[in-house]
Amino acid sequence: MGRLTSSGPPLGSALLFHKKNTFMANTKSAAKRARQTTKRAAANKRVSTVVKTQLRDIRAAVAAGKKAEALALLPKVSSALDKAAKTGRIHQNKADRNKGSIARQVAALK
Repeated sequence: MGRLTSSGPPLGSALLFHKKNTFMANTKSAAKRARQTTKRAAANKRVSTVVKTQLRDIRAAVAAGKKAEALALLPKVSSALDKAAKTGRIHQNKADRNKGSIARQVAALK
């Protein structure tokens, strides 16, 4: 059969990466799914990186005993966790658990 379209590039633009092998999509729908998966993976990576960085920052502030800094970071961390949970990037229970844990740690600071 060869190419699936009469004009334009072949579907080779939708490469799938699985372990060490790369392979091409055989159908238009598979190529589209590959593009969607790539976009979603990038979005997931972006959001999880932001969340992890903010959690790391507030935990460092708590460990250093900087209550003012931790209180300033708390709403930002809470918002990032809520947004990640709302879009399905992380589970709602994980977001709630992290928010509660961080809030308790900040409240325990003197």
